[in-house]
Amino acid sequence: MKHIPYLITILLLAGAACKKGFLDKQPDESITIEEAFQKRAYAEAFLTDAYASMGNEYYFTDYLGTSPNPYVIAADEMNIPWPEKFEKLMNKGSWNAYNVDAQLWKNMYEGIRKANIFLANIDKTPVDATFSEADKQRWIGEAIFLRAYYHFRLVRIYGGVPIMNAPAGVADDFTKLRRTTLDSCVQFIASECDLAIPKLPVKLTSDRDYGRATAAAALALKARMLLYRASPLFNGNPDYVSFADRDGNKLFPQQYDASYWEQAATAAKDCIDKCEAAGYALYKRYTNPVENYQQMFLDNHNNEVLFAYNAGVTGWMEKCAFPGSLGGWNGYNPTQVQVDAYEMANGMAPITGYQPDGTPIINAASGYQESGYAAADGPDKRWLAGVSNMYVGRDPRFYATINFNGAYFVDRQMEFWQSGADGRGNAGRDYNTTGYLLKKFVNPAANISQGRFLLGTWPFFRLGALYLDYAEALNEAQGPTAEVYEYIDAIRTRAGMPKLPQGLGKDAMRARIWQERRVELAYESYRYFDCHRWKIAPQTDNGPVYGMNISAGSSLQDNAFYKRTLVETRVFQAPKHYLFPIPQSEIDKAPALIQNPGW
Repeated sequence: MKHIPYLITILLLAGAACKKGFLDKQPDESITIEEAFQKRAYAEAFLTDAYASMGNEYYFTDYLGTSPNPYVIAADEMNIPWPEKFEKLMNKGSWNAYNVDAQLWKNMYEGIRKANIFLANIDKTPVDATFSEADKQRWIGEAIFLRAYYHFRLVRIYGGVPIMNAPAGVADDFTKLRRTTLDSCVQFIASECDLAIPKLPVKLTSDRDYGRATAAAALALKARMLLYRASPLFNGNPDYVSFADRDGNKLFPQQYDASYWEQAATAAKDCIDKCEAAGYALYKRYTNPVENYQQMFLDNHNNEVLFAYNAGVTGWMEKCAFPGSLGGWNGYNPTQVQVDAYEMANGMAPITGYQPDGTPIINAASGYQESGYAAADGPDKRWLAGVSNMYVGRDPRFYATINFNGAYFVDRQMEFWQSGADGRGNAGRDYNTTGYLLKKFVNPAANISQGRFLLGTWPFFRLGALYLDYAEALNEAQGPTAEVYEYIDAIRTRAGMPKLPQGLGKDAMRARIWQERRVELAYESYRYFDCHRWKIAPQTDNGPVYGMNISAGSSLQDNAFYKRTLVETRVFQAPKHYLFPIPQSEIDKAPALIQNPGW
Protein backbone atom coordinates (compact mmCIF):
# COMPACT_ATOMS: atom_id res chain seq x y z
CA MET A 1 0.00 0.00 0.00
CA LYS A 2 1.29 3.45 -0.91
CA HIS A 3 2.28 5.83 1.85
CA ILE A 4 2.50 9.57 1.34
CA PRO A 5 4.73 11.45 3.81
CA TYR A 6 3.01 14.64 4.86
CA LEU A 7 6.00 16.74 5.70
CA ILE A 8 4.30 19.65 3.98
CA THR A 9 5.31 23.28 4.01
CA ILE A 10 1.90 24.91 3.74
CA LEU A 11 1.70 28.05 1.62
CA LEU A 12 0.20 31.09 3.26
CA LEU A 13 -2.09 32.07 0.41
CA ALA A 14 -4.98 33.18 2.51
CA GLY A 15 -5.96 36.72 3.41
CA ALA A 16 -3.92 39.05 5.54
CA ALA A 17 -0.97 37.76 7.52
CA CYS A 18 -2.86 37.97 10.79
CA LYS A 19 -5.83 35.95 9.56
CA LYS A 20 -6.10 32.21 9.35
CA GLY A 21 -7.63 30.77 6.24
CA PHE A 22 -7.85 27.98 3.70
CA LEU A 23 -4.17 27.06 3.57
CA ASP A 24 -3.49 26.87 7.28
CA LYS A 25 -4.22 23.15 7.66
CA GLN A 26 -1.50 20.52 8.02
CA PRO A 27 -1.55 16.88 9.05
CA ASP A 28 1.40 15.88 11.15
CA GLU A 29 1.91 12.20 10.49
CA SER A 30 2.58 9.65 7.75
CA ILE A 31 -0.60 7.97 6.62
CA THR A 32 -1.86 5.93 3.70
CA ILE A 33 -3.69 7.41 0.75
CA GLU A 34 -6.89 5.69 1.84
CA GLU A 35 -6.60 7.02 5.37
CA ALA A 36 -5.81 10.51 4.15
CA PHE A 37 -8.81 10.80 1.87
CA GLN A 38 -11.21 9.30 4.39
CA LYS A 39 -10.75 12.41 6.50
CA ARG A 40 -11.79 15.79 5.23
CA ALA A 41 -8.97 17.67 6.97
CA TYR A 42 -6.29 15.45 5.43
CA ALA A 43 -7.88 15.58 1.98
CA GLU A 44 -7.99 19.36 2.19
CA ALA A 45 -4.35 19.46 3.24
CA PHE A 46 -3.47 17.36 0.21
CA LEU A 47 -5.25 19.88 -2.01
CA THR A 48 -3.45 22.67 -0.18
CA ASP A 49 -0.12 21.08 -0.98
CA ALA A 50 -1.05 20.95 -4.66
CA TYR A 51 -0.96 24.76 -4.60
CA ALA A 52 2.64 24.73 -3.35
CA SER A 53 4.17 24.29 -6.80
CA MET A 54 2.95 27.67 -8.03
CA GLY A 55 6.18 29.23 -6.84
CA ASN A 56 6.58 32.80 -5.71
CA GLU A 57 6.83 34.96 -8.85
CA TYR A 58 7.30 37.88 -6.47
CA TYR A 59 10.99 36.90 -6.62
CA PHE A 60 12.66 38.24 -9.77
CA THR A 61 16.00 36.63 -8.88
CA ASP A 62 16.76 33.18 -7.59
CA TYR A 63 15.74 32.53 -4.03
CA LEU A 64 16.90 29.48 -2.10
CA GLY A 65 18.54 28.07 -5.22
CA THR A 66 15.73 28.46 -7.72
CA SER A 67 14.34 31.20 -9.96
CA PRO A 68 10.52 31.11 -9.85
CA ASN A 69 10.35 34.22 -12.04
CA PRO A 70 13.40 34.84 -14.26
CA TYR A 71 11.24 36.57 -16.86
CA VAL A 72 11.34 40.18 -15.62
CA ILE A 73 15.14 40.44 -15.69
CA ALA A 74 15.38 38.34 -18.85
CA ALA A 75 13.20 40.97 -20.59
CA ASP A 76 14.37 44.44 -21.58
CA GLU A 77 12.71 46.17 -18.64
CA MET A 78 15.13 45.46 -15.78
CA ASN A 79 18.73 44.81 -14.81
CA ILE A 80 20.40 43.63 -11.58
CA PRO A 81 23.95 43.97 -10.21
CA TRP A 82 24.46 40.29 -9.40
CA PRO A 83 26.23 38.51 -12.31
CA GLU A 84 25.95 34.97 -10.90
CA LYS A 85 22.16 34.83 -11.04
CA PHE A 86 20.47 32.54 -13.57
CA GLU A 87 18.74 35.52 -15.15
CA LYS A 88 22.13 37.01 -16.03
CA LEU A 89 23.05 33.77 -17.81
CA MET A 90 19.96 34.35 -19.92
CA ASN A 91 20.99 37.96 -20.57
CA LYS A 92 24.43 36.83 -21.73
CA GLY A 93 23.10 33.97 -23.84
CA SER A 94 25.24 31.55 -21.84
CA TRP A 95 22.47 29.30 -20.56
CA ASN A 96 21.99 25.76 -21.77
CA ALA A 97 20.26 22.46 -21.00
CA TYR A 98 22.76 21.76 -18.20
CA ASN A 99 22.66 25.04 -16.30
CA VAL A 100 19.02 26.03 -16.92
CA ASP A 101 16.96 26.24 -13.74
CA ALA A 102 15.49 22.73 -13.71
CA GLN A 103 13.00 23.64 -10.98
CA LEU A 104 10.79 25.39 -13.52
CA TRP A 105 10.12 21.99 -15.10
CA LYS A 106 10.24 19.92 -11.91
CA ASN A 107 7.94 22.11 -9.83
CA MET A 108 5.19 22.18 -12.44
CA TYR A 109 5.11 18.41 -12.86
CA GLU A 110 5.26 17.98 -9.11
CA GLY A 111 2.15 20.16 -8.81
CA ILE A 112 0.46 18.27 -11.64
CA ARG A 113 1.14 14.95 -9.92
CA LYS A 114 -0.32 16.19 -6.65
CA ALA A 115 -3.44 17.42 -8.44
CA ASN A 116 -3.77 14.09 -10.23
CA ILE A 117 -3.45 12.09 -7.01
CA PHE A 118 -6.06 14.31 -5.39
CA LEU A 119 -8.49 13.89 -8.31
CA ALA A 120 -7.98 10.12 -8.33
CA ASN A 121 -8.78 9.79 -4.62
CA ILE A 122 -11.19 12.54 -3.58
CA ASP A 123 -14.12 10.18 -4.21
CA LYS A 124 -13.00 8.37 -1.05
CA THR A 125 -13.77 11.41 1.10
CA PRO A 126 -17.25 11.03 2.61
CA VAL A 127 -19.71 13.90 2.61
CA ASP A 128 -21.42 14.82 5.86
CA ALA A 129 -23.13 17.71 7.60
CA THR A 130 -19.99 19.83 7.44
CA PHE A 131 -18.73 18.72 4.02
CA SER A 132 -21.30 18.72 1.25
CA GLU A 133 -21.16 17.37 -2.28
CA ALA A 134 -20.96 20.99 -3.44
CA ASP A 135 -17.84 21.44 -1.29
CA LYS A 136 -16.32 18.35 -2.85
CA GLN A 137 -17.09 19.55 -6.37
CA ARG A 138 -15.45 22.87 -5.59
CA TRP A 139 -12.29 21.10 -4.47
CA ILE A 140 -12.36 19.03 -7.64
CA GLY A 141 -12.66 22.25 -9.64
CA GLU A 142 -9.65 23.70 -7.87
CA ALA A 143 -7.52 20.65 -8.61
CA ILE A 144 -8.57 20.63 -12.26
CA PHE A 145 -7.68 24.32 -12.52
CA LEU A 146 -4.28 23.76 -10.91
CA ARG A 147 -3.53 20.92 -13.31
CA ALA A 148 -4.39 23.17 -16.26
CA TYR A 149 -2.45 26.11 -14.81
CA TYR A 150 0.72 24.10 -14.30
CA HIS A 151 0.52 22.77 -17.86
CA PHE A 152 0.14 26.37 -19.07
CA ARG A 153 3.22 27.44 -17.15
CA LEU A 154 5.16 24.71 -18.98
CA VAL A 155 3.72 25.37 -22.43
CA ARG A 156 4.52 29.07 -22.36
CA ILE A 157 8.27 28.37 -22.09
CA TYR A 158 8.70 24.93 -23.69
CA GLY A 159 5.92 24.62 -26.28
CA GLY A 160 4.25 21.21 -26.37
CA VAL A 161 5.03 19.08 -23.30
CA PRO A 162 3.89 15.68 -22.00
CA ILE A 163 0.29 15.93 -20.83
CA MET A 164 -0.12 14.26 -17.45
CA ASN A 165 -3.79 13.71 -16.63
CA ALA A 166 -3.41 10.69 -14.34
CA PRO A 167 -1.19 9.97 -11.34
CA ALA A 168 2.33 8.89 -12.20
CA GLY A 169 3.97 6.20 -10.11
CA VAL A 170 7.51 5.06 -9.48
CA ALA A 171 6.80 1.90 -11.47
CA ASP A 172 5.87 3.84 -14.62
CA ASP A 173 8.14 3.49 -17.65
CA PHE A 174 9.35 7.05 -18.17
CA THR A 175 11.57 6.00 -21.08
CA LYS A 176 8.39 6.10 -23.17
CA LEU A 177 7.39 9.59 -22.04
CA ARG A 178 6.91 11.83 -25.07
CA ARG A 179 6.06 15.43 -25.77
CA THR A 180 2.53 16.17 -26.91
CA THR A 181 1.80 18.55 -29.78
CA LEU A 182 1.28 22.20 -28.95
CA ASP A 183 -2.32 22.10 -30.10
CA SER A 184 -3.06 19.06 -27.95
CA CYS A 185 -1.71 20.95 -24.95
CA VAL A 186 -3.72 24.08 -25.78
CA GLN A 187 -6.91 22.05 -26.21
CA PHE A 188 -6.25 20.18 -22.97
CA ILE A 189 -5.74 23.39 -20.99
CA ALA A 190 -8.83 25.04 -22.47
CA SER A 191 -11.01 21.98 -21.87
CA GLU A 192 -9.74 21.64 -18.30
CA CYS A 193 -10.72 25.26 -17.68
CA ASP A 194 -14.17 24.53 -19.10
CA LEU A 195 -14.50 21.61 -16.66
CA ALA A 196 -13.38 23.69 -13.69
CA ILE A 197 -15.44 26.83 -14.32
CA PRO A 198 -18.91 25.48 -13.35
CA LYS A 199 -17.50 23.87 -10.20
CA LEU A 200 -15.96 27.08 -8.85
CA PRO A 201 -17.35 30.36 -7.51
CA VAL A 202 -16.61 33.29 -9.82
CA LYS A 203 -15.60 35.48 -6.89
CA LEU A 204 -14.49 34.75 -3.35
CA THR A 205 -16.76 36.07 -0.63
CA SER A 206 -14.61 35.36 2.42
CA ASP A 207 -11.06 36.45 3.18
CA ARG A 208 -10.59 32.95 4.58
CA ASP A 209 -10.57 31.73 0.97
CA TYR A 210 -8.07 34.19 -0.48
CA GLY A 211 -5.60 32.25 -2.60
CA ARG A 212 -8.08 29.59 -3.74
CA ALA A 213 -8.80 29.13 -7.42
CA THR A 214 -12.01 30.64 -8.78
CA ALA A 215 -13.99 30.46 -12.01
CA ALA A 216 -12.55 33.91 -12.74
CA ALA A 217 -9.05 32.42 -12.63
CA ALA A 218 -10.05 29.58 -14.96
CA LEU A 219 -11.73 31.98 -17.40
CA ALA A 220 -8.60 34.15 -17.43
CA LEU A 221 -6.31 31.16 -17.90
CA LYS A 222 -8.28 29.92 -20.89
CA ALA A 223 -8.22 33.37 -22.48
CA ARG A 224 -4.48 33.76 -21.92
CA MET A 225 -3.68 30.34 -23.38
CA LEU A 226 -5.71 31.05 -26.51
CA LEU A 227 -4.06 34.47 -26.89
CA TYR A 228 -0.63 32.84 -26.81
CA ARG A 229 -1.75 30.19 -29.29
CA ALA A 230 -2.98 32.89 -31.69
CA SER A 231 0.31 34.82 -31.56
CA PRO A 232 3.11 34.49 -34.16
CA LEU A 233 5.39 32.33 -31.99
CA PHE A 234 2.83 29.50 -31.85
CA ASN A 235 0.69 30.19 -34.93
CA GLY A 236 2.29 28.62 -37.99
CA ASN A 237 5.78 29.77 -37.01
CA PRO A 238 8.09 28.73 -39.91
CA ASP A 239 10.95 28.24 -37.43
CA TYR A 240 9.19 25.15 -36.05
CA VAL A 241 7.44 23.58 -39.04
CA SER A 242 9.99 20.77 -39.30
CA PHE A 243 10.27 20.13 -35.56
CA ALA A 244 9.02 16.59 -34.90
CA ASP A 245 9.38 13.75 -32.43
CA ARG A 246 11.13 10.46 -33.20
CA ASP A 247 8.00 9.08 -34.81
CA GLY A 248 7.77 12.01 -37.19
CA ASN A 249 4.86 13.73 -35.46
CA LYS A 250 5.10 17.49 -35.97
CA LEU A 251 5.00 19.18 -32.57
CA PHE A 252 4.00 22.69 -33.70
CA PRO A 253 1.19 23.96 -35.96
CA GLN A 254 2.15 23.87 -39.61
CA GLN A 255 -0.02 26.72 -40.84
CA TYR A 256 -1.26 30.07 -39.61
CA ASP A 257 -4.83 29.91 -38.31
CA ALA A 258 -6.48 33.32 -37.98
CA SER A 259 -9.46 31.81 -36.16
CA TYR A 260 -7.43 31.62 -32.96
CA TRP A 261 -7.57 35.42 -32.66
CA GLU A 262 -11.37 35.19 -32.69
CA GLN A 263 -11.25 32.39 -30.14
CA ALA A 264 -8.94 34.41 -27.91
CA ALA A 265 -11.16 37.48 -28.19
CA THR A 266 -14.28 35.48 -27.38
CA ALA A 267 -12.63 33.87 -24.34
CA ALA A 268 -11.31 37.19 -23.03
CA LYS A 269 -14.70 38.89 -23.43
CA ASP A 270 -16.41 35.96 -21.72
CA CYS A 271 -14.00 36.35 -18.81
CA ILE A 272 -14.54 40.12 -18.59
CA ASP A 273 -18.32 39.91 -18.74
CA LYS A 274 -18.66 37.15 -16.14
CA CYS A 275 -16.13 38.75 -13.81
CA GLU A 276 -17.72 42.18 -13.96
CA ALA A 277 -21.14 40.64 -13.37
CA ALA A 278 -19.70 39.05 -10.22
CA GLY A 279 -18.34 42.34 -8.87
CA TYR A 280 -14.81 42.59 -10.27
CA ALA A 281 -13.87 46.03 -11.62
CA LEU A 282 -10.88 48.16 -12.52
CA TYR A 283 -9.26 49.46 -9.33
CA LYS A 284 -10.30 53.10 -8.84
CA ARG A 285 -10.05 53.71 -5.12
CA TYR A 286 -8.00 56.93 -5.32
CA THR A 287 -8.57 60.03 -7.46
CA ASN A 288 -4.84 60.63 -7.86
CA PRO A 289 -3.85 58.28 -10.72
CA VAL A 290 -0.30 57.87 -9.40
CA GLU A 291 -1.53 56.83 -5.98
CA ASN A 292 -4.25 54.65 -7.49
CA TYR A 293 -1.85 52.71 -9.71
CA GLN A 294 0.69 52.29 -6.91
CA GLN A 295 -1.86 51.14 -4.34
CA MET A 296 -3.47 48.67 -6.73
CA PHE A 297 -0.48 46.38 -6.11
CA LEU A 298 -0.36 46.99 -2.35
CA ASP A 299 -4.10 46.67 -1.62
CA ASN A 300 -4.17 42.90 -1.40
CA HIS A 301 -6.95 40.93 -3.10
CA ASN A 302 -8.76 44.04 -4.35
CA ASN A 303 -11.61 43.82 -6.85
CA GLU A 304 -9.35 43.94 -9.89
CA VAL A 305 -7.42 40.83 -8.87
CA LEU A 306 -8.79 37.59 -10.32
CA PHE A 307 -6.18 35.24 -8.86
CA ALA A 308 -3.24 36.08 -6.62
CA TYR A 309 -0.51 34.38 -4.67
CA ASN A 310 0.27 35.36 -1.11
CA ALA A 311 3.98 36.18 -1.26
CA GLY A 312 4.23 36.32 2.52
CA VAL A 313 5.92 38.84 4.78
CA THR A 314 9.48 38.24 3.62
CA GLY A 315 10.45 41.80 2.68
CA TRP A 316 12.27 40.39 -0.34
CA MET A 317 10.80 42.94 -2.76
CA GLU A 318 11.67 45.84 -0.49
CA LYS A 319 15.20 44.57 0.19
CA CYS A 320 15.88 44.25 -3.54
CA ALA A 321 14.25 47.55 -4.54
CA PHE A 322 14.91 49.91 -1.61
CA PRO A 323 17.86 52.30 -2.01
CA GLY A 324 21.00 51.80 0.04
CA SER A 325 20.25 54.78 2.29
CA LEU A 326 17.11 52.96 3.47
CA GLY A 327 18.91 49.66 4.01
CA GLY A 328 18.09 48.17 0.61
CA TRP A 329 20.25 46.35 -1.91
CA ASN A 330 19.74 48.78 -4.83
CA GLY A 331 19.09 45.69 -6.93
CA TYR A 332 15.96 46.03 -9.08
CA ASN A 333 17.11 48.49 -11.74
CA PRO A 334 14.73 49.56 -14.54
CA THR A 335 16.48 50.01 -17.86
CA GLN A 336 16.63 53.30 -19.73
CA VAL A 337 14.59 51.91 -22.62
CA GLN A 338 11.77 51.08 -20.20
CA VAL A 339 11.94 54.60 -18.73
CA ASP A 340 11.80 56.00 -22.26
CA ALA A 341 8.68 53.94 -23.00
CA TYR A 342 6.46 56.07 -20.76
CA GLU A 343 4.60 58.67 -22.78
CA MET A 344 4.34 62.30 -21.83
CA ALA A 345 1.21 63.26 -19.92
CA ASN A 346 -0.18 64.67 -23.17
CA GLY A 347 -0.16 61.16 -24.68
CA MET A 348 2.75 61.75 -27.04
CA ALA A 349 5.86 59.57 -27.21
CA PRO A 350 8.94 61.41 -25.89
CA ILE A 351 11.33 59.29 -27.94
CA THR A 352 10.61 57.73 -31.32
CA GLY A 353 13.75 55.64 -31.76
CA TYR A 354 17.51 55.50 -31.30
CA GLN A 355 20.65 56.17 -33.29
CA PRO A 356 23.17 53.30 -33.61
CA ASP A 357 25.15 54.72 -30.68
CA GLY A 358 22.09 54.73 -28.43
CA THR A 359 21.37 58.43 -28.78
CA PRO A 360 17.61 58.95 -28.55
CA ILE A 361 15.56 60.46 -31.35
CA ILE A 362 13.55 63.01 -29.38
CA ASN A 363 10.02 63.91 -30.37
CA ALA A 364 10.22 67.68 -29.92
CA ALA A 365 6.45 68.06 -30.35
CA SER A 366 5.90 66.03 -27.18
CA GLY A 367 7.54 68.62 -24.93
CA TYR A 368 10.17 66.18 -23.68
CA GLN A 369 13.58 67.61 -22.82
CA GLU A 370 16.83 65.95 -21.81
CA SER A 371 18.51 69.17 -20.68
CA GLY A 372 17.74 71.48 -17.80
CA TYR A 373 15.96 71.01 -14.51
CA ALA A 374 12.44 71.52 -13.20
CA ALA A 375 11.74 75.03 -11.94
CA ALA A 376 8.89 73.93 -9.66
CA ASP A 377 7.26 70.89 -8.12
CA GLY A 378 4.88 68.89 -10.29
CA PRO A 379 1.20 68.15 -9.52
CA ASP A 380 0.82 65.99 -6.41
CA LYS A 381 4.63 66.31 -6.16
CA ARG A 382 5.14 63.72 -8.88
CA TRP A 383 8.49 65.43 -9.30
CA LEU A 384 10.22 68.04 -7.19
CA ALA A 385 11.84 71.27 -8.25
CA GLY A 386 15.41 70.68 -9.35
CA VAL A 387 15.01 67.22 -10.90
CA SER A 388 16.06 66.59 -14.47
CA ASN A 389 13.54 67.59 -17.13
CA MET A 390 13.81 64.01 -18.37
CA TYR A 391 11.41 63.06 -15.59
CA VAL A 392 8.95 65.95 -15.88
CA GLY A 393 5.43 65.64 -17.25
CA ARG A 394 5.32 61.90 -17.87
CA ASP A 395 2.54 59.27 -17.77
CA PRO A 396 1.31 59.05 -14.13
CA ARG A 397 2.20 55.35 -14.12
CA PHE A 398 5.84 56.33 -14.51
CA TYR A 399 5.83 58.00 -11.09
CA ALA A 400 4.18 54.97 -9.49
CA THR A 401 6.62 52.54 -11.09
CA ILE A 402 10.09 54.13 -11.26
CA ASN A 403 12.27 55.76 -8.62
CA PHE A 404 14.54 58.18 -10.51
CA ASN A 405 17.29 60.53 -9.42
CA GLY A 406 15.74 63.15 -7.16
CA ALA A 407 12.43 61.30 -6.76
CA TYR A 408 10.92 61.51 -3.27
CA PHE A 409 10.52 58.11 -1.63
CA VAL A 410 9.54 57.29 1.97
CA ASP A 411 11.21 60.25 3.68
CA ARG A 412 13.93 61.51 1.32
CA GLN A 413 14.98 62.28 -2.22
CA MET A 414 16.88 59.58 -4.09
CA GLU A 415 20.58 60.29 -4.67
CA PHE A 416 21.73 57.99 -7.44
CA TRP A 417 24.72 59.99 -8.62
CA GLN A 418 28.14 58.51 -7.93
CA SER A 419 28.80 60.19 -4.59
CA GLY A 420 25.16 60.36 -3.51
CA ALA A 421 23.73 58.49 -0.54
CA ASP A 422 22.31 55.88 -2.93
CA GLY A 423 25.09 56.06 -5.49
CA ARG A 424 27.71 53.58 -6.54
CA GLY A 425 30.38 55.33 -4.48
CA ASN A 426 28.48 54.42 -1.32
CA ALA A 427 27.71 50.86 -2.31
CA GLY A 428 29.75 47.73 -2.67
CA ARG A 429 28.57 44.74 -4.64
CA ASP A 430 24.94 45.85 -4.28
CA TYR A 431 24.95 48.93 -6.45
CA ASN A 432 22.40 50.55 -8.72
CA THR A 433 23.45 49.65 -12.27
CA THR A 434 21.16 51.98 -14.27
CA GLY A 435 20.40 54.98 -12.08
CA TYR A 436 16.82 53.81 -11.44
CA LEU A 437 15.04 51.62 -8.88
CA LEU A 438 11.73 49.80 -9.10
CA LYS A 439 8.92 51.44 -7.15
CA LYS A 440 5.96 49.33 -8.31
CA PHE A 441 5.07 46.54 -5.80
CA VAL A 442 7.36 48.16 -3.20
CA ASN A 443 5.66 49.04 0.08
CA PRO A 444 6.98 52.37 1.43
CA ALA A 445 5.63 51.48 4.88
CA ALA A 446 8.30 48.77 5.23
CA ASN A 447 11.34 49.42 7.38
CA ILE A 448 14.34 47.22 6.63
CA SER A 449 16.46 48.28 9.61
CA GLN A 450 13.62 47.47 12.00
CA GLY A 451 12.65 44.29 10.16
CA ARG A 452 9.11 45.60 9.62
CA PHE A 453 7.47 44.22 6.48
CA LEU A 454 3.94 43.75 5.29
CA LEU A 455 2.12 41.01 3.43
CA GLY A 456 2.65 41.15 -0.32
CA THR A 457 0.62 39.42 -3.01
CA TRP A 458 1.46 38.57 -6.62
CA PRO A 459 -1.44 38.88 -9.10
CA PHE A 460 -1.33 36.06 -11.65
CA PHE A 461 -4.45 37.44 -13.35
CA ARG A 462 -6.11 40.85 -13.06
CA LEU A 463 -9.00 42.39 -14.91
CA GLY A 464 -6.96 45.22 -16.45
CA ALA A 465 -4.73 42.69 -18.20
CA LEU A 466 -7.81 40.94 -19.61
CA TYR A 467 -8.94 44.28 -21.06
CA LEU A 468 -5.66 44.48 -22.94
CA ASP A 469 -5.82 40.81 -23.96
CA TYR A 470 -9.28 41.37 -25.39
CA ALA A 471 -8.32 44.55 -27.23
CA GLU A 472 -5.31 42.87 -28.81
CA ALA A 473 -7.15 39.75 -29.93
CA LEU A 474 -10.12 41.73 -31.24
CA ASN A 475 -7.88 44.10 -33.18
CA GLU A 476 -6.09 41.17 -34.81
CA ALA A 477 -9.40 39.46 -35.61
CA GLN A 478 -11.50 42.42 -36.73
CA GLY A 479 -9.34 45.52 -36.80
CA PRO A 480 -9.68 48.62 -34.58
CA THR A 481 -13.37 48.38 -33.74
CA ALA A 482 -15.14 50.67 -31.28
CA GLU A 483 -14.73 47.98 -28.62
CA VAL A 484 -10.96 47.91 -29.11
CA TYR A 485 -10.90 51.64 -28.39
CA GLU A 486 -13.30 51.21 -25.47
CA TYR A 487 -11.13 48.76 -23.56
CA ILE A 488 -7.80 50.44 -24.26
CA ASP A 489 -9.23 53.83 -23.35
CA ALA A 490 -10.66 52.42 -20.12
CA ILE A 491 -7.12 51.52 -19.04
CA ARG A 492 -5.69 54.86 -20.17
CA THR A 493 -8.44 56.91 -18.54
CA ARG A 494 -7.97 55.06 -15.26
CA ALA A 495 -4.26 55.90 -15.50
CA GLY A 496 -4.96 59.61 -16.05
CA MET A 497 -3.88 59.49 -19.70
CA PRO A 498 -5.66 60.85 -22.81
CA LYS A 499 -7.73 58.49 -24.93
CA LEU A 500 -6.24 57.13 -28.14
CA PRO A 501 -6.67 59.24 -31.28
CA GLN A 502 -9.48 58.14 -33.58
CA GLY A 503 -8.84 56.81 -37.07
CA LEU A 504 -6.02 54.37 -36.30
CA GLY A 505 -5.52 51.53 -38.75
CA LYS A 506 -4.97 47.94 -37.64
CA ASP A 507 -1.17 48.18 -37.66
CA ALA A 508 -1.16 51.52 -35.84
CA MET A 509 -3.59 50.17 -33.26
CA ARG A 510 -1.40 47.10 -32.79
CA ALA A 511 1.55 49.38 -32.03
CA ARG A 512 -0.52 51.33 -29.48
CA ILE A 513 -1.72 48.12 -27.81
CA TRP A 514 1.84 46.83 -27.56
CA GLN A 515 2.87 50.17 -26.05
CA GLU A 516 0.00 50.12 -23.57
CA ARG A 517 0.87 46.60 -22.44
CA ARG A 518 4.47 47.66 -21.94
CA VAL A 519 3.64 50.36 -19.41
CA GLU A 520 0.41 49.10 -17.80
CA LEU A 521 1.78 45.58 -17.23
CA ALA A 522 5.39 46.55 -16.55
CA TYR A 523 7.27 44.15 -14.25
CA GLU A 524 4.28 41.79 -13.98
CA SER A 525 6.02 39.06 -16.06
CA TYR A 526 4.17 40.00 -19.26
CA ARG A 527 6.88 41.77 -21.20
CA TYR A 528 9.09 38.68 -21.67
CA PHE A 529 6.23 36.58 -23.01
CA ASP A 530 4.81 39.40 -25.10
CA CYS A 531 8.11 40.01 -26.90
CA HIS A 532 8.53 36.28 -27.46
CA ARG A 533 5.03 35.57 -28.71
CA TRP A 534 5.16 38.63 -31.00
CA LYS A 535 8.58 37.43 -32.26
CA ILE A 536 10.28 40.76 -31.60
CA ALA A 537 12.74 39.48 -28.96
CA PRO A 538 15.77 39.84 -31.33
CA GLN A 539 15.11 43.59 -31.18
CA THR A 540 14.17 43.87 -27.49
CA ASP A 541 16.27 41.23 -25.69
CA ASN A 542 19.41 41.55 -27.79
CA GLY A 543 22.06 44.25 -27.93
CA PRO A 544 23.01 47.19 -25.71
CA VAL A 545 21.30 48.07 -22.44
CA TYR A 546 21.60 51.67 -21.30
CA GLY A 547 21.16 53.58 -18.06
CA MET A 548 22.39 56.81 -16.54
CA ASN A 549 26.09 57.38 -15.87
CA ILE A 550 26.24 55.95 -12.35
CA SER A 551 30.02 56.46 -12.16
CA ALA A 552 29.69 60.23 -12.40
CA GLY A 553 28.04 63.09 -10.61
CA SER A 554 28.46 64.99 -7.36
CA SER A 555 25.00 66.55 -6.99
CA LEU A 556 21.42 66.30 -8.19
CA GLN A 557 22.07 68.78 -10.98
CA ASP A 558 25.41 67.46 -12.17
CA ASN A 559 24.98 67.00 -15.92
CA ALA A 560 27.60 64.25 -15.98
CA PHE A 561 25.18 61.80 -14.35
CA TYR A 562 22.49 62.30 -16.99
CA LYS A 563 24.53 60.89 -19.85
CA ARG A 564 23.11 57.71 -21.37
CA THR A 565 25.71 55.06 -20.64
CA LEU A 566 26.15 51.45 -21.78
CA VAL A 567 25.41 49.04 -18.92
CA GLU A 568 25.84 45.74 -20.76
CA THR A 569 25.27 44.02 -24.09
CA ARG A 570 22.74 41.21 -24.13
CA VAL A 571 22.55 38.18 -26.40
CA PHE A 572 19.41 36.69 -27.92
CA GLN A 573 19.79 34.00 -30.56
CA ALA A 574 16.72 33.33 -32.68
CA PRO A 575 15.00 30.93 -32.84
CA LYS A 576 16.96 29.13 -30.11
CA HIS A 577 16.16 31.48 -27.24
CA TYR A 578 12.44 31.76 -27.93
CA LEU A 579 11.90 28.55 -25.96
CA PHE A 580 13.61 27.18 -22.87
CA PRO A 581 15.74 24.07 -23.13
CA ILE A 582 14.29 21.03 -21.40
CA PRO A 583 16.74 20.31 -18.55
CA GLN A 584 19.19 17.62 -19.64
CA SER A 585 18.60 15.86 -16.34
CA GLU A 586 14.99 15.29 -17.41
CA ILE A 587 15.93 14.04 -20.86
CA ASP A 588 18.36 11.63 -19.21
CA LYS A 589 15.41 10.16 -17.31
CA ALA A 590 13.10 10.13 -20.32
CA PRO A 591 15.21 9.81 -23.49
CA ALA A 592 12.18 9.94 -25.81
CA LEU A 593 11.71 13.60 -24.94
CA ILE A 594 12.91 15.75 -27.83
CA GLN A 595 15.00 18.78 -26.97
CA ASN A 596 13.81 22.15 -28.25
CA PRO A 597 15.39 23.48 -31.48
CA GLY A 598 18.89 24.93 -31.12
CA TRP A 599 19.64 23.41 -27.74
